[in-house]
Amino acid sequence: MSVAYLPSPARGVWQLGPVPLRAYALCALLGVVIALWLTERRYRRMGGPPGMILDVATVAVPVGIVGARLYSVLSDYGAYFGKGRDWTAVLRIWDGGLGVAGIVAAGAVGAWVYCRRYRYALAPMALAAAPGLAVALAIGTWGNWFSQRMYGPPSTLPFAVAIGPARRASGYESFATFQPVFLYESVWDLLVAAAVVWAIRRFRLTGDRAFALYAGLYAAGRLATERVRIDYSPRVLGIRVIELAMLAVLLGAMAYLAVSRARREETAAVPAGQVTPVLMPGPAVGRGRSPVVGQGGSATVGRGRSATAARSAFRLALQRRGRGIGSQPADAELDHGRPPGSAPRRHPPRLPAPRLPAPRGHSLDGHAPDSHAPGAHAPEAPAPDGAMAGREGPDTPGLIRPT
Repeated sequence: MSVAYLPSPARGVWQLGPVPLRAYALCALLGVVIALWLTERRYRRMGGPPGMILDVATVAVPVGIVGARLYSVLSDYGAYFGKGRDWTAVLRIWDGGLGVAGIVAAGAVGAWVYCRRYRYALAPMALAAAPGLAVALAIGTWGNWFSQRMYGPPSTLPFAVAIGPARRASGYESFATFQPVFLYESVWDLLVAAAVVWAIRRFRLTGDRAFALYAGLYAAGRLATERVRIDYSPRVLGIRVIELAMLAVLLGAMAYLAVSRARREETAAVPAGQVTPVLMPGPAVGRGRSPVVGQGGSATVGRGRSATAARSAFRLALQRRGRGIGSQPADAELDHGRPPGSAPRRHPPRLPAPRLPAPRGHSLDGHAPDSHAPGAHAPEAPAPDGAMAGREGPDTPGLIRPT
């Protein structure tokens, strides 16, 4: 044993009355809480409404836990099924056995289903969540320190971790300190979070590309750390199951980044006159809290919408300012003189010349009115409700009439 080393905790379970508190679960819970806080903070800085990340998390987190358990059971089914095994152990998630790959994959699917159900935009959420997920994994992996798992070959380094005799791998019973693989993975995950944040700012990544970058970097680091481990891990054909899963994630992330980059270059090569950004007519359905946001994270550009929505929104904006009403239609205002196939042009509205009210007792031409003219001394008719300047009436919503 080296002089300086990282001692393992004496216990990883505490009893709170009849309820056992496991350090592995507490580390995972702490990682989820910090990830939600970071994601909410980043999402609000991007212009998203507060509370939406927590709404999505109410579905994504439970679905992620179920997926993590399914991954653990399927990858090591021999520990739950077969002769002399108790299959009810599948339901005892407090005993451990939550696969990281399962929780990320299932949680992402749960978030996608929820956003699709309520028409939330998933791309900005993925853009905000990618660094937070890496930080969550960096914190959650410290649960292996309490359970004395994820260690490598024997080592005398100052940061080597001490493993108890009951937890040492077969053939290494005479060694006391080993390489802390969980520490390597935690440091790598923090570097992944910093790299994703830098790449988002440097290359202006969209949400899908940022999430793919996070998944690829995490999978690459996990593959490297798994090659160092000597403790038990489920295997298929002599290969660790987690290695196969991480290899699939890495290849999928690389393929998606390559395909999305090719599509982005093709889109950039299209002439500007053939691309028609369209203003969305209103907020998305989903408790009225989120605007419809395009795939790239824009809050005003939609896909597959008609140009009529843009003209309707433009007419409504003019009506709310009391201008352009009764003049030529907005369709002609927008499309007059436009070549076929080009994007609609927006011209400034033609405003009538302002007319200032005449002084009391004088007409508009500066002369006093004729006292014998009919209606010269008649009292002014009361303005209808809503006709006062600066106030909207129930009969004309959104319309401000001049006095």
